[in-house]
Amino acid sequence: MSDLRFEDHGVQSPAPRGFRLNKQRGKIMGVSAGIADYFGLDVTLVRVAWVIGTLVGFGSLILIYLAIGLIAD
Repeated sequence: MSDLRFEDHGVQSPAPRGFRLNKQRGKIMGVSAGIADYFGLDVTLVRVAWVIGTLVGFGSLILIYLAIGLIAD
C-alpha cells in the first residue's frame, strides 16, 4: 500500500448554516437582514422583494414577516 498522509492545513469546514435574525443590520425586526445573510444576498434586494410581494399579495407578506420575526431566534 502507499504511504499517504492527510494533514490538516488549518482549513476548517464551514459551520452549519441556520437562519438567524440579524438585528444589527435590521430595520424593524431583522428578518430581511437574516434572510439576506442566510441566502448570501444583498439586504436591499430582500427588502425590495418584501415590498413588492406585499403589494402584489394584498398585504399577506406582512403577516408572514411578523410570524418569522416572532418565531425565529
